[in-house]
Amino acid sequence: MATTGRPRAMSGTIPSMEAPQGEALKDNTVIVVLGASGDLAKKKTYPALFGLYRMGFLPKDVKIVGYARTKMDDAEYHKRITSYLKVADDDQDGQAKIQEFKQFTSYVSGGYEDGPSFAKLNEVLQAIESKYQSKEANRLFYLALPPTVFIPVAQHLKEQCYSTTGKNRIIVEKPFGKDLESCRVLLSSLKQHWTEDETFRIDHYLGKEMVKNILVLRFANIAMNAPWDKNSISNVQITFKEPFGTEGRGGYFDEFGIIRDVLQNHLLQVLSIITMERPVSFSAEDIRDEKVKVLRAIPPIERSDTLLGQYVAANGKPGYLDDDTVPPNSVCPTYAATTLWIHNPRWEGVPFILKAGKALNEAKVEVRIQFKDVTQGIFKDISRNELVIRIQPSEAVYLKLNTKTPGLNTRAIPTEMDLTYKRRFTEAKIPEAYEALILDALRGDHSNFVRDDELDVAWRIFTPILHWIEGKSGPSPKPVPYPYGSRGPKELESFIGKYGYKRTVPEYTWPVMNVSAL
Repeated sequence: MATTGRPRAMSGTIPSMEAPQGEALKDNTVIVVLGASGDLAKKKTYPALFGLYRMGFLPKDVKIVGYARTKMDDAEYHKRITSYLKVADDDQDGQAKIQEFKQFTSYVSGGYEDGPSFAKLNEVLQAIESKYQSKEANRLFYLALPPTVFIPVAQHLKEQCYSTTGKNRIIVEKPFGKDLESCRVLLSSLKQHWTEDETFRIDHYLGKEMVKNILVLRFANIAMNAPWDKNSISNVQITFKEPFGTEGRGGYFDEFGIIRDVLQNHLLQVLSIITMERPVSFSAEDIRDEKVKVLRAIPPIERSDTLLGQYVAANGKPGYLDDDTVPPNSVCPTYAATTLWIHNPRWEGVPFILKAGKALNEAKVEVRIQFKDVTQGIFKDISRNELVIRIQPSEAVYLKLNTKTPGLNTRAIPTEMDLTYKRRFTEAKIPEAYEALILDALRGDHSNFVRDDELDVAWRIFTPILHWIEGKSGPSPKPVPYPYGSRGPKELESFIGKYGYKRTVPEYTWPVMNVSAL
């Protein structure tokens, strides 16, 4: 029998996430990459732009203009911006796309603090736009720059390069200041020239597939959402591990440190998504409203809730202080574990342990949610349930459960329900974070970008501990040493233990598989 009426909606849709969040830049658009000669642009920005072009997501007839102090001709520029594109030599389609990509990218050299340089850049943009069929001229400015020049660049872009016949958007990279006061200065200075709606503050962790998936895991699954509070959860760890040290970039790192580099932005963003209340919708402002609410319930970090470390030479690798670019006797931590507390009805009393370090034993970013012990009596010495969200590498979600051992013996052993993306979604290509975020900016979607009040409250949480480390409120603490290539400071076990974390029984191991071959 034929059916009548409205067509049935596709299953699994999220209307408020799929609805247009802003006005997309579709035609007559120029993307300007400021800092085009730097590492960030070369390794992240241009590969993301190329990836979007290859997938057909850039605006029609888009033009990309690089801008930096470095003087170079088109050949050198094109060599630099394509050096990190992941295309095999025998991939004829990919190689052809690279040649096409070069055709609509150009370069202008100039300073960051003088008006005439930006007037010259504007002349180049106007020459491109003079060939448009309509008067509309949209401009997206990407600041792949150090924060020391954010303010003069933002000012000159507004005064010299602001389109009067289309939309303007500016993407600003972290770090957004060094503490609460400097953040507020930066925010107020940018707001003198750019509106909040025009500004996109990028934290690339918000573009990662597994971070974006947390919202769906939490709010689309009753089984997940029901135990998501202090009644069931004992503790939460959010971990970031890098297997390499500063490798000659110690001068930059020493100025910012591991807390500013990772905890205050990346890991705090993950924490806010894990702990926020259900938003009214998945529209940008509803999500960001809930993130700000939960962050406001977190007091500044206490010194007693902090463990600081610095790697030393081991396994044939140099220590942090062996890096010639690092100041002698620096007490800058290369490892930090800090415990945050959320004073609201859902999370009161649950410790959230943020851990990040360089020169560790592996590369890994994950969330580990450990549930409380089962009621004792019929069980003894069984492992706790854990939900683990592996953000990178090899994206996965797995739930540690206890089950009966197969066979005639009746014992409970831990095992896991495993969702490893490469095995479950064999045909899917997971986009790079920068691809997702640049596309969001082109679409005008602020959902995965950091709002001004969110930044303010994030710095309020971390500023006291940063000032303590830098000796602004008494003597600086001396970080404990840990060997290059280790799991971190030996004090870490007792540190996380005092917040109630219990390791799974030694017999359990997470199965290591060669997922790349699948």
